[in-house]
Amino acid sequence: MKIAVYCGAAQGRNPAYLQAAKRLGEWIAANGHELVYGAGKVGMMGMIADTVLHAGGRVTGVIPDFMVELGWCHEHLTQCIVEESMSARKKRMCEMSDAMIALPGGAGTLEEITEVISWQRLGLNDRPCILFNVNGFYEPLRAMYLRTAEEDFLEREALDSVLFSDDPDEIGRFITGFKKRGRTAAGGY
Repeated sequence: MKIAVYCGAAQGRNPAYLQAAKRLGEWIAANGHELVYGAGKVGMMGMIADTVLHAGGRVTGVIPDFMVELGWCHEHLTQCIVEESMSARKKRMCEMSDAMIALPGGAGTLEEITEVISWQRLGLNDRPCILFNVNGFYEPLRAMYLRTAEEDFLEREALDSVLFSDDPDEIGRFITGFKKRGRTAAGGY
C-alpha cells in the first residue's frame, strides 16, 4: 500500500513531533507499505524518509521543479517525481496513494490535508485521511470540523472518512476497514 504523508521541512519545537515521524516511518516500513511524500530532506520530511529508507522500505518523493532548483530534494529516494507546480505535486501524490496521513506541520501541511479531505466531499478522493494527532496537535482542527457539521456546512457522515489518531495500529485498522467498506467506513472521527 502506498501511504502519502504530508509534513513539513521544519521539525517543530517539541521533540515528540520528530519522534512521531520516526514512529510512523517505522510502521510504514514494518508493514511493507511505501512512503509517498514531498521529497524534502530536512525536518519532519527528512526524518520520515530516512526512517523508511533505513528500515529497507521504499520512498517516492514528489516535488515541484522550483524546489529541486533550490536544492531541497532528498538525494537517496527510491523514486523522485518532479512536477511543474505545487498543484500538480498534490494531485500526483493523491492519485498514486491509497491513504493520506498528515503529521503535525504548518500552513502547507494543513493546506494539503484539508484539500484532500475537501476532495472527498467532491468525489475526487476515495481514500482515507488521517491526522496524526501527536499531543493533541490537531484537536483545534477536529473542533472546527465538528463545528462545521453542527452549523450544517458539512454532513456529519462526511467526517467518517477522517481519523484523528497517533496510534499506528489504529490507523492501520482504519485504513483496512475503510478499504473494505469504501467511503462509508464508520468510526473514523
